[in-house]
Amino acid sequence: MRLLYRPLHKLSFSSSSVLMGSKHLLKSTFFSNPLTPSHRHLFHTFRLSFSAFPSKPSSRIRPFCLRTNGYAHVSQTNDHPTTVFLENPEEDSSSKLRILKQKLENLGLDCDISIPGQFNHLLCPMCTGGDSEEKSLSLFIEQDGSSAMWTCFRGKCGWRGSTRAFAGSRSSYETSSKTRGVKIKREITVEELGLEPPCNELVSYFAERMISRETLERNAVMQKRYGDQIVIAFTYWRNGALVSCKYRDINKKFWQEADTEKIFYGLDDLKETSDIIIVEGEMDKLSMEEAGFRNCVSVPDGAPPSASTKDLPPEEKDTKYQYLWNCKEYLKQASRIILATDGDAPGQALAEELARRLGRERCWRVKWPKKNEVDNFKDANEVLMYMGPDILKEVIENAELYPIRGLFKFSDYFDEIDAYYHRTCGYEFGASTGWRALNELYNVVPGELTIVTGVPNSGKSEWIDALLCNLNESVGWKFALCSMENKEKLQSLLPGILEVFWRCSVLALLLFVWLERNKRNIWWLDL
Repeated sequence: MRLLYRPLHKLSFSSSSVLMGSKHLLKSTFFSNPLTPSHRHLFHTFRLSFSAFPSKPSSRIRPFCLRTNGYAHVSQTNDHPTTVFLENPEEDSSSKLRILKQKLENLGLDCDISIPGQFNHLLCPMCTGGDSEEKSLSLFIEQDGSSAMWTCFRGKCGWRGSTRAFAGSRSSYETSSKTRGVKIKREITVEELGLEPPCNELVSYFAERMISRETLERNAVMQKRYGDQIVIAFTYWRNGALVSCKYRDINKKFWQEADTEKIFYGLDDLKETSDIIIVEGEMDKLSMEEAGFRNCVSVPDGAPPSASTKDLPPEEKDTKYQYLWNCKEYLKQASRIILATDGDAPGQALAEELARRLGRERCWRVKWPKKNEVDNFKDANEVLMYMGPDILKEVIENAELYPIRGLFKFSDYFDEIDAYYHRTCGYEFGASTGWRALNELYNVVPGELTIVTGVPNSGKSEWIDALLCNLNESVGWKFALCSMENKEKLQSLLPGILEVFWRCSVLALLLFVWLERNKRNIWWLDL
């Protein structure tokens, strides 16, 4: 087969940092297309070289990196790549793609639904997506089927690798590790990330959510530009140093700076305080400040779909809640922790996971007020917007102790007490004893304690036995009886019973011998 070679021109991009997205994938519709028609033409004409695993992150972020909906990096190289064209490319591509898919299937990757030339989201064969069975593995297959690369974005897995259709026995996927190694945390600055103070449009947006400019400035809420698009930047600080940054677009899509340390949002507000409020989102943290609570922090990663039923993992393996352990010196001094997470099922699951790790005995929970006859408000910002800061403050101040299994409050029995007082339960008058002369003085009521007392041998036990028989006959009640004195009576009568049994046995033996000797017929009478 004759090969045709044609060198490609060098196409260079500035390095872009890799973004770690939230569970929701970033969509390209949010950002304007950064490529001019001439640039798009280059993308069709020339072949780009991608690396799924950049050697180190960069500070500049480009919309191009976000539009891939995956983990991508445009590599910079000084070499001119060369493209090989075959005279029958369709047949060769089909053959390479078939061989490549067979290799991927041997690794446990489902390639039937994978489309070459784009990122495919699959179930990771190493971690199977965890408890939620999340499709966390991103697989990219080259358009011509020559190679593939993959990465699992679950924090507890991190399996990654790549392979080629005609790779040798030592291809890169054979050395891929199921777990990631220890990462070096990035050091970032406001200047490096290109953050700016919020513009008037963002200030107006927050004002509609009842959050003032002063609150934005105190919490260093900023913005980042992508061409003519603007996203909100929530900056994470500890001891006055920028640790991480989380972005939010107008469609409520979130992503964070990669390889940064996970901590609470608003962590510096917890210094020297014994009461802590934990909310589910940065917007709720800002809402709490509008209600007068600065001792509030937000979790960085949102809520899980459901609470885990497994035992708590050790600290080094508790990846999802690593921010708790990174901030434990702030949390250990707290004597009261109010969990003001969202009112939906994931929010309640987050409250349960936090309470398991922080200790239920020092946790309190918030019950959001009614929005209508059916629904409650979801979170702090909704209460602030529709009911105002005073009501939000009242809701936090009325937080209840987090329920501990086996402990009950007196108020839990108010309904039962009221029903008993108004005689609506059905058994307030009790059951008849079976003796009409006694019914006017005493009836048997469930749940009450009855003590029968008297002098010895006055018939107490016999009367109780008779009462139980009457109740079983009249209302069908069943009983478990423990009468210790009946055992003592049996022990006192046992010698006499044994003596009678011995005498009867001797008489029966003598009668049997006499009948056998005289060959008499034996008749048994069943009495």
